[in-house]
Amino acid sequence: MGFDGLRVLSLETRRGAEMATLIRNQGGVPFVAASLRDVAVEEIEGVLRFAQRLFSGEFDMVVLLTGVGTRALEKMIATRYPEGEFAAALRRVTVVARGPKPSAALREMGLTADILAPEPNTWKELLAATEGRTGRRVAVQEYGRPSPELVAGFEARGAEVTTVRVYQYRLPEDTGPMRRAARGLAAGEFDVAMFTTAMQGPHLLQIAGEEGVGAEVADQLRRRVVVASIGPVCSDVLEECGIGTDFAPSHPKMGILVRETAERARALVEGKRGGR
Repeated sequence: MGFDGLRVLSLETRRGAEMATLIRNQGGVPFVAASLRDVAVEEIEGVLRFAQRLFSGEFDMVVLLTGVGTRALEKMIATRYPEGEFAAALRRVTVVARGPKPSAALREMGLTADILAPEPNTWKELLAATEGRTGRRVAVQEYGRPSPELVAGFEARGAEVTTVRVYQYRLPEDTGPMRRAARGLAAGEFDVAMFTTAMQGPHLLQIAGEEGVGAEVADQLRRRVVVASIGPVCSDVLEECGIGTDFAPSHPKMGILVRETAERARALVEGKRGGR
């Protein structure tokens, strides 16, 4: 049965074509609007200062939050230091990976994470996984937006935390699909909205505001459209935006999100619109 013809909005960017296929295979009518682009921080001096301190032995632990950020960090450092020096320095510290994507980036450098945060790979699991470790000088590779809860958690243990900003999320260069999505939401053209990255919600509401339909979009997401979130990090941001989440999958994977949402979508839509 799957989506059974329901109209599904996705804001996925990197894997947009794959997301459309997954939705279609589950019987849905997809509309995919890219909502993000990763922008390397133009000023890389902060990254290079981190590298110098890392090479000098000033850190005990390095926390890598994303695969894209880990690769960007390596490339930025290689603009000034010999290739392989970053990987060699990481071998001398405790390396923590927030899930499979930074782990994959580490494998490309011939490394394995010393600590891997389990699913759903939030700051909570990361703090729990590092509980009891003796390293007091911690560097955290930030992604897209800051992670104040993670930093505060380390500092509460007495750690000295240095954040390393590698890239940030911005709106895509072509915002046309997002603008059509916002207008379509306001007009009641979607039944399900799927969020796979934390900044998709804020960006959607930003575009909706620019289009003059901010209140209508928020109202649709709160009252009529089923909001499916890939996991806790994304759900927390949607909650902060005043939207909330109707469904999250058993594991924070895109394929599982689509399949499990499809299995429950019709009942979720009827329940939400029925006011239950």
